Amino acid sequence: MNDSVESIVILGGGTAGWMSATYLKKALGDTVHITLVAAPDIPTLGVGEATIPNLQTAFFDFLGIEEDEWMRECNASYKMAIRFVNWRTPGPGRPVPRGSDDGEDEFYHSFGILPYHHGIPLSHYWFDRRWRGRTTRPFDRSCYREPPVMRARKSPRWADGTRATNYAWHFDAHLVADFLRRVATERFGVHHVEDRLEHVRRRPSGFIDAVTTGEGRTLEADLFVDCSGFRGLLINQEMEEPFLDMSDHLLNDSAVATAVPHDDSAHGVEPYTSAIAMPSGWTWKIPMPGRFGTGYVYSSAFATEDEAVRDFCALWGLDPERHQLNRIRFRVGRNRRAWVRNCVGIGTSSCFVEPLESTGIYFIYAALYQLVKHFPDKSFDQVLIDRFNREIEVMFDDTRDFIQAHFHCSPRTDTPFWRANKEIALGEEMREKIRCYDAGLAINAPATDDAQVYYGNFEEEFRNFWNNSNYYSVLAGLGYLPDKPLPKLRHMPEAVETVDRVFDRIRDEQKYLLNTLPSCHEYLNAQHGR
Repeated sequence: MNDSVESIVILGGGTAGWMSATYLKKALGDTVHITLVAAPDIPTLGVGEATIPNLQTAFFDFLGIEEDEWMRECNASYKMAIRFVNWRTPGPGRPVPRGSDDGEDEFYHSFGILPYHHGIPLSHYWFDRRWRGRTTRPFDRSCYREPPVMRARKSPRWADGTRATNYAWHFDAHLVADFLRRVATERFGVHHVEDRLEHVRRRPSGFIDAVTTGEGRTLEADLFVDCSGFRGLLINQEMEEPFLDMSDHLLNDSAVATAVPHDDSAHGVEPYTSAIAMPSGWTWKIPMPGRFGTGYVYSSAFATEDEAVRDFCALWGLDPERHQLNRIRFRVGRNRRAWVRNCVGIGTSSCFVEPLESTGIYFIYAALYQLVKHFPDKSFDQVLIDRFNREIEVMFDDTRDFIQAHFHCSPRTDTPFWRANKEIALGEEMREKIRCYDAGLAINAPATDDAQVYYGNFEEEFRNFWNNSNYYSVLAGLGYLPDKPLPKLRHMPEAVETVDRVFDRIRDEQKYLLNTLPSCHEYLNAQHGR
């Protein structure tokens, strides 16, 4: 008797659905038949999606797809950091102009590698120097090569395609879903059914046996993957798995979004995502060739939809009567269990947190990685299911806490929204991390000086996603500094005396990159064949 899982049905054809179809088919091969069922495409706005740096290594490399191929297909551009604007300064949202001086309210959460010196992250030396009055330079521009490069709108790759620094991507998520649909069906043999879910047939055990569609198809399978979005048609509605609302941690529950044309030749292409603080939330800006996607993420408890539209359109000089806007309500939180019996939620049917740290796509392929790692047979061993659920729970809760810390530690108190964020208590694990930060300790730091090894290890990264450089970039950028330097440095006089060489080397590398890298606009034109 063959006890192996032989068939999978995926419900939902968006980014999560087609990422699931390609990843699972590549991982499981011809041993499993995969069918994806989704309603015919409904036209929606392509307002841009931002990612984190391991998308290529953890997902596209696994599929055997080269970076330049999918970038050309998906109108993609580069992202070297998240640039936070107005998170310290009261007032309405406003883009900081190009070439602004260091007094402007902006900082970068860089994807560059934070150097180590004598086994200690450079962040601790920077704060020690700051504490002793030896420097006034911001953390990001002292410890990373990338900020001057980004301010000059340079590419993260040299003209010959060689990578100069770490980066992620911006792209049109609808184009990515369409590209992966073609990969799944034409290269990997995934069966695509364009139809709507009509009914779910259950076994006496509570397991799903089959789904039936509006046109009368019956699709049986051993495993069902729910990628139906916020509706959670299988995991929430059919399996009745409760969704744990976490609006007591994060207040934002709504967004208004659009795409804005952009003159790249006149203004260049910004190689970073912007997160611009607003009276009742924040606005993203995701540059792509020829336009940028943007959206105001806000709390409906502190702004009406009309107020949000007014402030959002004022930010970019848009006429709300003439410009097409996408109005969105979303749920914040996660399912109590991401995997129930033979049904697994992937993407927003499983969990969602506002995209402040660009984790939406990451949540998809991280969950797929864990699903393959814990892949069951037809007995659906509860140990495998429980371990998968625990991994997803930790991944989400850590991210939720880190994003809450952005609002909690911001010095802004000028509107009811920003004041309310100070009144919400941080979770115990986040409080412990803040205590470590205040005491000068590293948070989730790798055990080796070779940070490239750490970032290249997906398993290790999954468990320590928000590490020391993440916390320092955001907290120091917000002006929230430790109570004191790392005490160990007092007993390392040689390291403290020689660390100036590291800071000098970073400044030299900044100058070199500025002088040798092409503009992001020039590079993208060549890459996309324009």
